Amino acid sequence: MPARAELLEMITRPDVFEQPRQLVEGLQLEAARELFRERIEQIPVLSRRAKDTGVDEIRSLNDIVPLVFAHTAYKSYPQTFVDEGRWDQMLRWLNTLSVEDTTNVDVTDVKDGDDWLTRLHEVGHLVLATTGSTGKCSFLNQTVGDHKSKARHYSRTYGWPTQTPNQDRPFFAVSPSRGFNGAIEVTLIIAEQWARPGAKYFLTDEPLRIREVSQMAALRKRMAEGSATPNEIRSAEESAADRAEDMKIALRQMAARLVECRREPIFIIAQWAQHLMLIEAAKAMGVKDGEFHRDSIWVAGGGIKGVTMPADYKERVKLFYAGTQQRTGYGMTEVAQRMPRCEANRYHCTPGLILLPLDQLGERLLSPTNGDGTVVEGRFACLDLLFEGRWGGVISGDKVTVDYSAICPCGRPGPTILDNVSRFTQIGLDDHIGCAGTIDSYIKGIMSQ
Repeated sequence: MPARAELLEMITRPDVFEQPRQLVEGLQLEAARELFRERIEQIPVLSRRAKDTGVDEIRSLNDIVPLVFAHTAYKSYPQTFVDEGRWDQMLRWLNTLSVEDTTNVDVTDVKDGDDWLTRLHEVGHLVLATTGSTGKCSFLNQTVGDHKSKARHYSRTYGWPTQTPNQDRPFFAVSPSRGFNGAIEVTLIIAEQWARPGAKYFLTDEPLRIREVSQMAALRKRMAEGSATPNEIRSAEESAADRAEDMKIALRQMAARLVECRREPIFIIAQWAQHLMLIEAAKAMGVKDGEFHRDSIWVAGGGIKGVTMPADYKERVKLFYAGTQQRTGYGMTEVAQRMPRCEANRYHCTPGLILLPLDQLGERLLSPTNGDGTVVEGRFACLDLLFEGRWGGVISGDKVTVDYSAICPCGRPGPTILDNVSRFTQIGLDDHIGCAGTIDSYIKGIMSQ
C-alpha cells in the first residue's frame, strides 16, 4: 500500500493516536514524496513554485517548507472579478490552485458569488468559502472524494477519546442548515453521524449567503478606516437589528427543545456567545446548572469577535454543562483533518497530517532536528495528505506551541500542540508571510498567459 494511503487509512483504527512515532514520521516523508510527484504535474502554482525554489524531490521535511501556500493564496483573485461579475475569470483563477479543470463550468447568467458556487457544486467542485476580517472570501476547491474522506475523519475525531457516533441522539447546532461554508459543512457531516432520525435542530434553514457575509465584513473594515458613509452604517444597523430579533426568537425556540431533551444524551455545537444566549434562555425556563445527561457532548469555539463577553464566559458555559463531555479540537477551513484535544488539553495530529511549525515569516522549519529545542513556538503550517482537489500544504495566521516530547502527558505519543493558540496579527490587520507575495505573483503570471 502506498505510504499516503496507509497513513490516511490509520484514521479507521481505534489506536490511531497511539501509533509509533518513528513509523508515522517515516511514512509521512515517503507520502510527501508521493504526493509532490503527483501534484506538481497537476497544479500550475505548485509547479512554478517548485521550479523557482529548486525543489525537485522531497528529501526531508525542510523541502516541503517553500512549497506550502500562505492561506491568503486562496483569496488572491482581483476583487474586480467579483465586483464586475467576471465569473469566467474567477474560474481561471480557481484553476491555478486546483487539481481538476474548473474553466469549463457554465457561468451563464451567474448573478453573484453564491450563484457561482452553486454552479461549481453542481459539477462536483465542492468549493468552500470563508470570509475573514478583510471582507474578502477565500475559495477552496475540493472533490466529492475529499468530502467523503472528511466525513470518515470526523467520525473518528469528534467523540474522541471516549465516544463514537451512532445516530442515536438529538443534535443541536446554533447555525444555518445550509451554506457554502466550511463550518456549516462540518456541522452537517457531524449531524448525519450523531443525530437520531428526525432529531436535527438548526437555528435556521435560511442559507448562509456568502455575498451578505462578505458585504458585512467589508463594511466593518470601512467603518474601522472611517470611509463608510452614514447611510451605509444606518442601513447595516437596521438590518442587523432585524436579524438579531429573529435570532432571539429562534434561540428561545431551540432552548425550549434543548430543555425537553436534557435528560437524554444530546450533541450540541455552538460558538461561546451563542452558548451563553442559550443558557440565559434555559435558565429563564427554570433549568439549573448540571442538569444534562452525563453522556451529552458539547462543542464550543469562536464567536467572540466584536462581542462583549463576561470575563468568565468559558467557566459559565462549562458549569451549565457540568458532568457532560466537552469535545474540542484545533482546525481551520484550509485543513481537512481536525486535531482533537486529549485529556491533558493537548491537540493531537492524525497520521495523515504533517505538522510544520515555522518561524514568523513562514520561511524556516522549527523542530528538534533543526536544533530548536523540544518545545517550539511558531506559525502553524502543515501538509494535509487528505486532499485530492488541491495541494494540502498551507501556512496559517496562527501562533502555536508544539511540544516534540516523545510522550504527551496523556500517555500517547507526541508531538502535540498546546491549548494556547493565538493569532500573529490583530484582527483587521494584514498578516506578513514571506511567501505570500511570491505565490500571488505566480497566480497573476499564470492568469496573464
